[in-house]
Amino acid sequence: MELCADAVTETSDGITILLDVTAGARRTAFPAGYNEWRKSIRCQVAAPAVDGKANRAIINLMAETFSVPRADVSIVSGQTSTSKTVAISGLSKEEALEILSASRT
Repeated sequence: MELCADAVTETSDGITILLDVTAGARRTAFPAGYNEWRKSIRCQVAAPAVDGKANRAIINLMAETFSVPRADVSIVSGQTSTSKTVAISGLSKEEALEILSASRT
């Protein structure tokens, strides 16, 4: 999962992760692979892309995956796009990459 390092950026208060999202997927999965072209981690959520349901599902999934409060997770760009940038505060890039490699499916 070393490729994932390209999708994670350390910031002053945590990290940002580039996601390639599939809403309305058969099952929720993260990480669900890596998109080499977009340098983003694939994320699948069962919630439809209607009324912000998929975005809420992504925030819940990130909070659960990285064991942080939902309040520490925010979508900073791509609210209406399949390409999203998610910010997670209080986490280092190293910690995030360890969690991602441990949760690889």
